[in-house]
Amino acid sequence: MKKITLLAILSVTFALVGCNTVKGVGQDIQKAGEKIEGAAKK
Repeated sequence: MKKITLLAILSVTFALVGCNTVKGVGQDIQKAGEKIEGAAKK
């Protein structure tokens, strides 16, 4: 569970740093959420 939380925090951080628009942030957060959801199902 700690790994998933850490991954989520890092993903959000990189999403905010790596894109230039609010729309881009939303897309990055959505992609990160999908990856976290996939990891949680394993």
